[in-house]
Amino acid sequence: MDQLYATRTARMKASEIRELLKLLGEPGIISFAGGIPDPALFPAEDFAAAFKNALGPDQQAQALQYSVSEGYAPLREWLAEHMRGIGVDCHIDNILITSGSQQALDYLGKLFLSPRDAALVGWPTYLGAINAFHAYEPRFGKLSINGNRGAEEYREAAAGSPIKFAYLSADFANPTGETVDLRGREALLDLAEELDCAVIEDGAYQALRYDGDPIPPILAHETARKGSIETCRTIYCGSFSKTLSPGLRVGWVVAAKPVISQMVLLKQAADLHSATINQMAVHQVAQNCFEAHVQKLRMVYSARRDAMLDALAAHMPDGVEWTRPEGGMFIWLTLPKGMDGADLLARSLETVRLAFVPGRAFFPDGSGANTIRLSFSNSDEDTIREGIRRLGEVLRA
Repeated sequence: MDQLYATRTARMKASEIRELLKLLGEPGIISFAGGIPDPALFPAEDFAAAFKNALGPDQQAQALQYSVSEGYAPLREWLAEHMRGIGVDCHIDNILITSGSQQALDYLGKLFLSPRDAALVGWPTYLGAINAFHAYEPRFGKLSINGNRGAEEYREAAAGSPIKFAYLSADFANPTGETVDLRGREALLDLAEELDCAVIEDGAYQALRYDGDPIPPILAHETARKGSIETCRTIYCGSFSKTLSPGLRVGWVVAAKPVISQMVLLKQAADLHSATINQMAVHQVAQNCFEAHVQKLRMVYSARRDAMLDALAAHMPDGVEWTRPEGGMFIWLTLPKGMDGADLLARSLETVRLAFVPGRAFFPDGSGANTIRLSFSNSDEDTIREGIRRLGEVLRA
C-alpha cells in the first residue's frame, strides 16, 4: 500500500513527546517530558455534575444530537466575554469551537499553505505546530521576535515563496517558557503589515501567569490599533486543555468573521462539529469556577516552577543555562556545545530513570541538539528536586 500514499505522508512522523508519554507508567521513572496538567487538579466533581446536567431530561436531546459547526452558542458567548476581559473586543460570530487548539492549527495550515509557501515560526517552536503545518508542505522560515530583521530580509530568505503567516506562542511558549514583551508584539504586527501575512497567536498557556504584569494578547493590540477585529490579520487560538481538561478536547479560534467562515467550511468537511456534550460540560464548569480554578493552578504550578529553578541552581554543572519563565509549564535548558540531548536522554533513562524531551524535535531543521525541555507541571516539589538532582548527576558524569 505504501506506493498509494500521498507525497505529504513522507513529512509525517511520530511525536517524540507522545512516545515519551508511554514511559509514564513504568515503575521508578521520573518524567519531566510531557507538557501535561496534573490530573489531581482536574475539577472532576464539577465535570461530573455538568455531564449529569447535560444528560438530564431538559438537555439530553441537544447534548446527544448533531449540532452547528460553529460550536455551542452559550460557550461561544462565554468565550466572547472572556476574550473581551483580556482586551480582545469580539463577538460570538468571531469564535469557532475546535477539537482542541491542535485541530485549529491543522485547519489554519490547510487554509493558508500551498506547497512551498513560507511559514515563519520560532526557532525552536511548538512541535505540534511543526507537525500540523508539515502536512501542507511549506518552507519554514526563522521568525525573529525581537524585531531585528526587516521584511526584505524575510523575503530574501523565503527565496520567492509567498510568506503566508507567522506563528508563535507569545506567553510562556512551548518549549522555551519565554514570553514576548509588549515591544516585541508591536514589532511583530508591524512586520506582518509589511509582509502582508497573517499572525497565528497560540494562547494555550496565556492564563497560567505566575509573575509579572499580564500583557494583552497580540490580537488585543491589533484590535486597539485598527478599531475592529474585522480588519485584523491576527488569529488567536485558545484551549481549555491546560486549564480545565485536555481529555475533552475543547479549544477555540478568535478571528475576523471572514476567517471564521472559511474555517467553518473546513470543520464541516472534517468532523461536522466538536462533541456537543463536551462543550456543554465545559461551558457549565467555566461559567461556575474558571477563575477560581485557574487561580488554584497558578498557586500549585508556580511553587513547582520555583522548586525546579532552585534545584537547577543547586545541581547543574557549569556550562548549563536555562530560562526563567513567568508562567506556563516549561523550562528550557541549553547544554554545553557538543552535548546531544538525545544521547543524554538515553543515558538518563538507563542510569537514573529520568525522562525529558530532547530539544532537537522543536527545530524545523533538526538543529538544537544541545538543548532539552523540562516540564514541571505534573510532578510534586519533592519529585522535582529529586529529578533535577538525578539530571545533575548524569550531566556531571
